[in-house]
Amino acid sequence: MTEVKIESAQKTATAGLSVRPRRLRLSLALRRMARETELTPADFIYPLFVRYGSDRQVPIDSMPGCSQLTVDKLAAEAGEIAALGIPAVLLFGIPEHKDWHGSDNFSDDGVIPRAIRAIKEAAPALAVISDMCFCEYTDHGHCGIINSPENGHFDPALPLGYLLNDPTLELLGEASLAHARAGADIIAPSGMIDGMVAGIRSALDVGGFSHVAVMSYAAKYASVFYGPFRDASHSAPGFGDRAQYQLDPANRREALKEIALDVEQGADILMVKPAMPSLDILNEARRRFELPLAAYQVSGEYAMIQAAARQGWLDLEKSALESLTCIKRAGADLIVTYFAKDAIRWLGG
Repeated sequence: MTEVKIESAQKTATAGLSVRPRRLRLSLALRRMARETELTPADFIYPLFVRYGSDRQVPIDSMPGCSQLTVDKLAAEAGEIAALGIPAVLLFGIPEHKDWHGSDNFSDDGVIPRAIRAIKEAAPALAVISDMCFCEYTDHGHCGIINSPENGHFDPALPLGYLLNDPTLELLGEASLAHARAGADIIAPSGMIDGMVAGIRSALDVGGFSHVAVMSYAAKYASVFYGPFRDASHSAPGFGDRAQYQLDPANRREALKEIALDVEQGADILMVKPAMPSLDILNEARRRFELPLAAYQVSGEYAMIQAAARQGWLDLEKSALESLTCIKRAGADLIVTYFAKDAIRWLGG
Protein backbone atom coordinates (compact mmCIF):
# COMPACT_ATOMS: atom_id res chain seq x y z
CA MET A 1 0.00 0.00 0.00
CA THR A 2 2.85 2.36 0.91
CA GLU A 3 4.67 1.69 -2.38
CA VAL A 4 1.49 2.49 -4.35
CA LYS A 5 1.09 5.80 -2.53
CA ILE A 6 4.73 6.79 -3.17
CA GLU A 7 4.49 5.89 -6.85
CA SER A 8 1.25 7.85 -7.18
CA ALA A 9 2.80 10.90 -5.49
CA GLN A 10 5.82 10.76 -7.78
CA LYS A 11 3.63 10.62 -10.88
CA THR A 12 1.58 13.55 -9.65
CA ALA A 13 4.67 15.62 -8.93
CA THR A 14 6.23 14.79 -12.29
CA ALA A 15 3.05 15.56 -14.15
CA GLY A 16 2.85 18.96 -12.46
CA LEU A 17 6.34 20.07 -13.45
CA SER A 18 6.17 23.08 -15.74
CA VAL A 19 9.82 24.06 -15.42
CA ARG A 20 12.57 21.58 -16.17
CA PRO A 21 16.04 23.09 -15.62
CA ARG A 22 17.59 20.47 -17.89
CA ARG A 23 15.97 22.17 -20.89
CA LEU A 24 18.57 24.92 -20.62
CA ARG A 25 21.46 22.43 -20.47
CA LEU A 26 20.73 20.77 -23.80
CA SER A 27 23.31 22.60 -25.92
CA LEU A 28 26.37 24.78 -25.49
CA ALA A 29 24.46 27.80 -26.77
CA LEU A 30 21.70 27.31 -24.20
CA ARG A 31 24.18 26.70 -21.39
CA ARG A 32 25.98 29.91 -22.27
CA MET A 33 22.72 31.84 -22.27
CA ALA A 34 21.85 30.56 -18.79
CA ARG A 35 25.34 30.90 -17.33
CA GLU A 36 25.39 32.89 -14.09
CA THR A 37 29.13 33.38 -13.68
CA GLU A 38 31.40 34.59 -16.47
CA LEU A 39 35.14 35.11 -16.32
CA THR A 40 36.53 38.21 -18.05
CA PRO A 41 40.02 39.73 -18.27
CA ALA A 42 38.94 42.44 -15.83
CA ASP A 43 38.59 39.79 -13.11
CA PHE A 44 42.31 39.01 -13.01
CA ILE A 45 45.39 40.33 -11.26
CA TYR A 46 48.67 38.85 -12.50
CA PRO A 47 51.52 38.30 -9.99
CA LEU A 48 55.10 39.07 -11.02
CA PHE A 49 58.36 38.09 -9.33
CA VAL A 50 61.02 40.76 -9.83
CA ARG A 51 64.65 39.96 -9.11
CA TYR A 52 67.95 41.84 -9.08
CA GLY A 53 70.35 41.77 -12.02
CA SER A 54 69.79 42.41 -15.71
CA ASP A 55 68.66 40.51 -18.79
CA ARG A 56 67.51 37.50 -16.82
CA GLN A 57 64.37 35.41 -16.89
CA VAL A 58 64.71 32.57 -14.42
CA PRO A 59 62.08 29.81 -14.66
CA ILE A 60 60.49 28.70 -11.39
CA ASP A 61 60.63 24.90 -11.36
CA SER A 62 57.73 24.44 -8.95
CA MET A 63 55.51 26.83 -10.93
CA PRO A 64 55.64 25.85 -14.62
CA GLY A 65 55.15 28.83 -16.90
CA CYS A 66 56.24 31.37 -14.27
CA SER A 67 59.63 33.07 -14.01
CA GLN A 68 61.57 35.60 -12.01
CA LEU A 69 62.22 38.66 -14.18
CA THR A 70 64.81 41.38 -13.91
CA VAL A 71 63.59 44.97 -14.11
CA ASP A 72 64.76 45.43 -17.69
CA LYS A 73 62.49 42.54 -18.74
CA LEU A 74 59.36 44.19 -17.35
CA ALA A 75 58.57 46.53 -20.22
CA ALA A 76 57.80 43.71 -22.63
CA GLU A 77 55.96 41.74 -19.95
CA ALA A 78 53.85 44.72 -18.93
CA GLY A 79 52.96 45.40 -22.55
CA GLU A 80 51.78 41.83 -23.05
CA ILE A 81 49.73 41.88 -19.85
CA ALA A 82 48.07 45.19 -20.74
CA ALA A 83 47.32 44.00 -24.29
CA LEU A 84 45.44 41.01 -22.87
CA GLY A 85 43.15 43.35 -20.93
CA ILE A 86 44.42 42.39 -17.47
CA PRO A 87 43.97 45.54 -15.38
CA ALA A 88 46.63 45.04 -12.71
CA VAL A 89 49.81 43.31 -11.65
CA LEU A 90 50.90 42.36 -8.13
CA LEU A 91 54.64 42.71 -7.50
CA PHE A 92 56.93 40.60 -5.32
CA GLY A 93 60.59 41.54 -4.95
CA ILE A 94 63.71 39.40 -4.69
CA PRO A 95 66.57 41.67 -3.60
CA GLU A 96 70.26 41.06 -4.09
CA HIS A 97 71.03 41.55 -0.41
CA LYS A 98 68.92 40.84 2.67
CA ASP A 99 69.34 42.18 6.19
CA TRP A 100 67.59 42.09 9.56
CA HIS A 101 65.10 44.84 8.70
CA GLY A 102 64.62 44.32 4.95
CA SER A 103 66.11 47.64 3.91
CA ASP A 104 65.72 47.01 0.17
CA ASN A 105 61.94 47.18 0.66
CA PHE A 106 61.98 50.79 1.84
CA SER A 107 64.79 52.03 -0.38
CA ASP A 108 63.78 54.33 -3.24
CA ASP A 109 66.28 52.37 -5.34
CA GLY A 110 65.03 48.97 -4.16
CA VAL A 111 64.03 46.29 -6.61
CA ILE A 112 60.29 46.99 -6.35
CA PRO A 113 60.41 50.81 -6.62
CA ARG A 114 62.55 50.35 -9.74
CA ALA A 115 60.08 47.79 -11.07
CA ILE A 116 57.13 50.10 -10.47
CA ARG A 117 58.79 52.91 -12.41
CA ALA A 118 59.63 50.57 -15.30
CA ILE A 119 56.09 49.24 -15.56
CA LYS A 120 54.52 52.68 -15.34
CA GLU A 121 56.76 53.91 -18.15
CA ALA A 122 55.99 50.92 -20.37
CA ALA A 123 52.27 50.53 -19.65
CA PRO A 124 50.89 53.63 -17.88
CA ALA A 125 47.31 52.34 -17.82
CA LEU A 126 48.27 49.16 -15.96
CA ALA A 127 47.49 49.35 -12.24
CA VAL A 128 50.48 48.40 -10.11
CA ILE A 129 49.83 46.71 -6.79
CA SER A 130 52.78 46.43 -4.46
CA ASP A 131 52.75 43.51 -2.06
CA MET A 132 53.75 45.01 1.26
CA CYS A 133 55.60 42.58 3.48
CA PHE A 134 59.19 41.93 4.56
CA CYS A 135 59.60 38.17 4.30
CA GLU A 136 61.36 38.43 0.92
CA TYR A 137 63.74 41.11 2.19
CA THR A 138 64.83 39.98 5.67
CA ASP A 139 67.71 37.61 6.28
CA HIS A 140 65.56 35.63 8.73
CA GLY A 141 62.59 35.30 6.36
CA HIS A 142 59.93 36.63 8.71
CA CYS A 143 57.50 39.42 7.91
CA GLY A 144 59.02 42.20 9.99
CA ILE A 145 61.32 42.92 12.88
CA ILE A 146 61.93 39.99 15.20
CA ASN A 147 62.73 40.05 18.90
CA SER A 148 66.50 39.76 19.02
CA PRO A 149 69.34 41.42 20.98
CA GLU A 150 71.35 41.58 17.76
CA ASN A 151 69.13 44.13 16.00
CA GLY A 152 68.47 46.61 18.80
CA HIS A 153 64.90 45.42 19.30
CA PHE A 154 64.82 43.10 22.25
CA ASP A 155 62.18 42.55 24.90
CA PRO A 156 63.27 39.89 27.42
CA ALA A 157 59.62 39.28 28.30
CA LEU A 158 58.99 37.97 24.77
CA PRO A 159 60.39 34.84 23.11
CA LEU A 160 63.42 35.15 20.89
CA GLY A 161 62.34 35.37 17.27
CA TYR A 162 58.88 36.71 18.12
CA LEU A 163 57.62 39.13 15.47
CA LEU A 164 57.44 42.60 17.02
CA ASN A 165 54.22 44.23 15.93
CA ASP A 166 54.65 47.99 16.39
CA PRO A 167 58.25 48.32 15.11
CA THR A 168 57.12 46.36 12.05
CA LEU A 169 54.24 48.82 11.52
CA GLU A 170 56.74 51.68 11.32
CA LEU A 171 58.71 49.90 8.61
CA LEU A 172 55.53 49.05 6.69
CA GLY A 173 54.66 52.74 6.60
CA GLU A 174 58.14 53.70 5.43
CA ALA A 175 58.19 51.06 2.69
CA SER A 176 54.67 51.97 1.55
CA LEU A 177 55.79 55.56 1.05
CA ALA A 178 58.80 54.44 -1.00
CA HIS A 179 56.56 52.38 -3.26
CA ALA A 180 53.98 55.17 -3.54
CA ARG A 181 56.71 57.64 -4.53
CA ALA A 182 57.69 55.23 -7.30
CA GLY A 183 54.12 55.25 -8.64
CA ALA A 184 52.30 52.32 -7.03
CA ASP A 185 48.53 52.58 -7.35
CA ILE A 186 47.72 50.15 -4.54
CA ILE A 187 49.64 49.00 -1.47
CA ALA A 188 48.76 45.44 -0.42
CA PRO A 189 49.85 44.59 3.14
CA SER A 190 50.11 40.82 3.47
CA GLY A 191 51.78 40.07 6.80
CA MET A 192 48.68 39.91 9.03
CA ILE A 193 50.31 42.43 11.37
CA ASP A 194 47.86 43.98 13.83
CA GLY A 195 46.98 47.51 12.72
CA MET A 196 48.74 47.25 9.35
CA VAL A 197 45.92 48.85 7.38
CA ALA A 198 45.55 51.80 9.75
CA GLY A 199 49.32 52.30 9.93
CA ILE A 200 49.80 52.26 6.16
CA ARG A 201 46.73 54.42 5.54
CA SER A 202 48.04 57.01 7.99
CA ALA A 203 51.54 56.99 6.49
CA LEU A 204 50.19 57.42 2.98
CA ASP A 205 47.81 60.22 3.95
CA VAL A 206 50.43 62.15 5.91
CA GLY A 207 52.96 61.63 3.13
CA GLY A 208 50.70 63.15 0.49
CA PHE A 209 49.47 59.91 -1.06
CA SER A 210 45.85 59.87 0.02
CA HIS A 211 44.96 58.80 -3.54
CA VAL A 212 46.86 55.49 -3.19
CA ALA A 213 44.55 52.63 -2.24
CA VAL A 214 45.09 49.83 0.25
CA MET A 215 44.23 46.25 -0.63
CA SER A 216 44.52 44.23 2.55
CA TYR A 217 45.26 40.54 2.78
CA ALA A 218 42.52 40.64 5.38
CA ALA A 219 42.14 36.89 5.91
CA LYS A 220 45.42 35.16 5.19
CA TYR A 221 45.81 31.68 6.54
CA ALA A 222 49.03 29.98 7.65
CA SER A 223 48.62 27.58 4.75
CA VAL A 224 50.79 24.79 3.38
CA PHE A 225 49.68 25.84 -0.09
CA TYR A 226 52.28 28.65 -0.20
CA GLY A 227 55.23 26.28 -0.69
CA PRO A 228 56.00 26.99 -4.36
CA PHE A 229 55.69 30.74 -3.76
CA ARG A 230 58.38 30.60 -1.09
CA ASP A 231 60.59 28.83 -3.60
CA ALA A 232 59.82 31.50 -6.20
CA SER A 233 60.37 34.47 -3.91
CA HIS A 234 63.18 33.03 -1.76
CA SER A 235 61.07 33.86 1.29
CA ALA A 236 60.94 30.71 3.42
CA PRO A 237 61.37 31.54 7.13
CA GLY A 238 64.84 30.81 8.46
CA PHE A 239 63.36 29.35 11.62
CA GLY A 240 59.93 28.38 12.87
CA ASP A 241 56.88 29.29 10.82
CA ARG A 242 54.41 32.14 10.44
CA ALA A 243 51.61 30.66 12.50
CA GLN A 244 52.19 33.28 15.22
CA TYR A 245 50.76 35.98 12.95
CA GLN A 246 48.85 34.28 10.12
CA LEU A 247 45.42 32.71 10.69
CA ASP A 248 44.89 29.14 11.84
CA PRO A 249 43.19 27.30 8.92
CA ALA A 250 40.76 25.83 11.45
CA ASN A 251 39.28 29.25 12.31
CA ARG A 252 36.33 30.87 10.55
CA ARG A 253 35.05 33.44 13.05
CA GLU A 254 38.54 34.82 13.61
CA ALA A 255 38.95 35.39 9.87
CA LEU A 256 35.73 37.38 9.69
CA LYS A 257 36.82 39.41 12.71
CA GLU A 258 40.12 40.23 10.98
CA ILE A 259 38.25 41.33 7.87
CA ALA A 260 35.93 43.56 9.91
CA LEU A 261 38.92 45.20 11.60
CA ASP A 262 40.52 46.00 8.25
CA VAL A 263 37.26 47.52 7.02
CA GLU A 264 37.18 49.75 10.11
CA GLN A 265 40.81 50.78 9.54
CA GLY A 266 40.15 52.01 6.01
CA ALA A 267 40.93 49.18 3.60
CA ASP A 268 39.72 49.85 0.06
CA ILE A 269 39.84 46.23 -1.15
CA LEU A 270 39.77 43.03 0.91
CA MET A 271 41.53 39.77 0.09
CA VAL A 272 41.10 36.16 1.18
CA LYS A 273 44.08 33.80 0.80
CA PRO A 274 44.33 30.96 -0.20
CA ALA A 275 41.28 30.91 -2.46
CA MET A 276 40.01 27.36 -2.99
CA PRO A 277 40.58 26.11 0.59
CA SER A 278 38.80 29.26 1.86
CA LEU A 279 35.71 29.45 -0.33
CA ASP A 280 33.48 29.44 2.76
CA ILE A 281 35.29 32.52 4.10
CA LEU A 282 35.16 34.18 0.71
CA ASN A 283 31.43 33.62 0.40
CA GLU A 284 30.69 34.81 3.94
CA ALA A 285 32.83 37.91 3.40
CA ARG A 286 30.87 38.66 0.23
CA ARG A 287 27.63 38.44 2.21
CA ARG A 288 28.82 40.66 5.05
CA PHE A 289 30.98 43.34 3.47
CA GLU A 290 30.39 45.76 0.60
CA LEU A 291 33.99 46.50 -0.36
CA PRO A 292 35.54 44.95 -3.48
CA LEU A 293 36.68 41.44 -2.61
CA ALA A 294 39.74 39.68 -4.00
CA ALA A 295 40.86 36.07 -3.68
CA TYR A 296 44.36 34.74 -4.22
CA GLN A 297 44.60 31.44 -6.10
CA VAL A 298 47.96 30.68 -4.55
CA SER A 299 51.05 28.92 -5.86
CA GLY A 300 50.12 25.55 -4.39
CA GLU A 301 46.73 25.59 -6.11
CA TYR A 302 48.41 26.52 -9.39
CA ALA A 303 51.16 23.91 -9.00
CA MET A 304 48.73 21.10 -8.17
CA ILE A 305 46.67 21.72 -11.30
CA GLN A 306 49.81 21.96 -13.41
CA ALA A 307 51.23 18.74 -11.94
CA ALA A 308 48.00 16.79 -12.40
CA ALA A 309 47.73 18.00 -15.98
CA ARG A 310 51.30 16.94 -16.74
CA GLN A 311 50.46 13.47 -15.46
CA GLY A 312 47.41 13.35 -17.69
CA TRP A 313 45.05 13.19 -14.71
CA LEU A 314 43.36 16.54 -15.41
CA ASP A 315 42.75 18.70 -18.44
CA LEU A 316 44.80 21.83 -17.75
CA GLU A 317 42.52 24.34 -19.45
CA LYS A 318 39.24 22.94 -18.14
CA SER A 319 40.43 22.42 -14.58
CA ALA A 320 42.03 25.86 -14.35
CA LEU A 321 38.97 27.63 -15.73
CA GLU A 322 36.63 25.63 -13.50
CA SER A 323 38.62 26.52 -10.41
CA LEU A 324 38.66 30.21 -11.36
CA THR A 325 34.94 30.18 -12.09
CA CYS A 326 34.23 28.64 -8.69
CA ILE A 327 36.28 31.34 -6.97
CA LYS A 328 34.29 34.04 -8.74
CA ARG A 329 31.01 32.21 -8.06
CA ALA A 330 31.85 32.18 -4.35
CA GLY A 331 31.99 35.97 -4.36
CA ALA A 332 35.35 37.22 -5.61
CA ASP A 333 35.33 40.43 -7.63
CA LEU A 334 39.04 40.03 -8.37
CA ILE A 335 41.24 36.94 -8.60
CA VAL A 336 44.99 36.97 -8.19
CA THR A 337 46.14 34.05 -10.31
CA TYR A 338 49.19 32.78 -12.16
CA PHE A 339 46.77 31.44 -14.77
CA ALA A 340 45.62 34.95 -15.76
CA LYS A 341 47.34 35.18 -19.14
CA ASP A 342 46.51 31.61 -20.13
CA ALA A 343 42.93 31.94 -18.91
CA ILE A 344 42.29 34.91 -21.19
CA ARG A 345 43.68 33.02 -24.18
CA TRP A 346 41.56 29.99 -23.32
CA LEU A 347 38.50 32.21 -23.04
CA GLY A 348 39.16 33.53 -26.51
CA GLY A 349 40.49 36.89 -25.42
